[in-house]
Amino acid sequence: MHKQDTNRREFLKTTSIIGIALGAFSFGGGFVPLLAREPISSLPKRTLGKGSYALEVSALAFGCMGLNYHRSQNLSKNEARKILEAAINAGITLFDTAQVYGPDTNEILVGELLKPYNKRIFIATKFGFGKEGDKAGDWVLDSSPKRIREVVENSLKRLHLEQIPLLYQHRADPKTPIEEIASTVKELIKEGKVARFGVCELSATTIQKAHRICPITAVQSEYHLMWRNVESELFPTLEKLGIGFVAYSPLNRGYLSGKLNKNSTFDPTNDNRQTLPRFEPNAMEANYQIIEILKAFGRGKNPHSKDKNASPAQVAIAYLLAKKPYIVPLFGTTKREHLSENMNSLSLKLTQADLKELDTALDKVQIVGDRYPIEQANRVGK
Repeated sequence: MHKQDTNRREFLKTTSIIGIALGAFSFGGGFVPLLAREPISSLPKRTLGKGSYALEVSALAFGCMGLNYHRSQNLSKNEARKILEAAINAGITLFDTAQVYGPDTNEILVGELLKPYNKRIFIATKFGFGKEGDKAGDWVLDSSPKRIREVVENSLKRLHLEQIPLLYQHRADPKTPIEEIASTVKELIKEGKVARFGVCELSATTIQKAHRICPITAVQSEYHLMWRNVESELFPTLEKLGIGFVAYSPLNRGYLSGKLNKNSTFDPTNDNRQTLPRFEPNAMEANYQIIEILKAFGRGKNPHSKDKNASPAQVAIAYLLAKKPYIVPLFGTTKREHLSENMNSLSLKLTQADLKELDTALDKVQIVGDRYPIEQANRVGK
């Protein structure tokens, strides 16, 4: 009884926090920014990394890429400001961008709009690409020490920061040994330009090599109900080394929200989903059985919602939160109603039995389509 009472108190505390926070703005357009206040919500926290390189952040993080890059959207500055302020007022403290988003334009937008909040949030950014693309139009991989330093200097200016709180290598560079990359970041940390080191989409072996040179605070890789490989490939190493995990695309680029289907279209000039095999119409139709599983599982799971049901998006995010205490799901959105929906995933408290039920159901599904075309797939897991 005592354990049940405790769980109930934790649930009520979380839902009341979310309700108060999301009540700070109106979805009907009557948003009132709280520019002069601290975030009115204190979301549950999670710690990435350990020791002097640890970083305590909100349990959910906000990805800024889609505000003006790769998601068929190019919000006005005022629209982007509103969604970022709503996320801050809801208690989110970790925001994610990268030099290659645009390139540069996402950092410029984020830097300007988050400047008033720099003392109470953390902005993570990334290096790993050169200045130009190759013949196929893909950005050239470049994590040479010279390029890392060049990106850091420019990112500091664009983001209006004196120090980058968390700096990731975006993709592996076959021309530059990871030890050399880690040593360069270690020097930047000593110089005070960077606070912590992170890596994206690397293999466990490469993560260990880098961590020996410069302690890694967080690994950022794709993780969601349609891509669970990291559970066996990375998690044992992360737990051994005390490294946190930031799960990007927790909704598989919006698909697990249940709001996309075979008839959905994507802007060919500003949305990389139209190049991804899993977003071809036949794959989206075949994989929709996963959405049906999430809808069925979510019935009666969220007393905080009007119909008492948890949405597919809420189940998908809650699943990640329940898997490991060092996981921080990183979602992006341009719509405040989706922000509210995603934040309310914190209202769900999935048990180990719930996780097993979902895993068992998902194991029976044959996912159609690879997550990346072959040229992009060759850039991950190195």
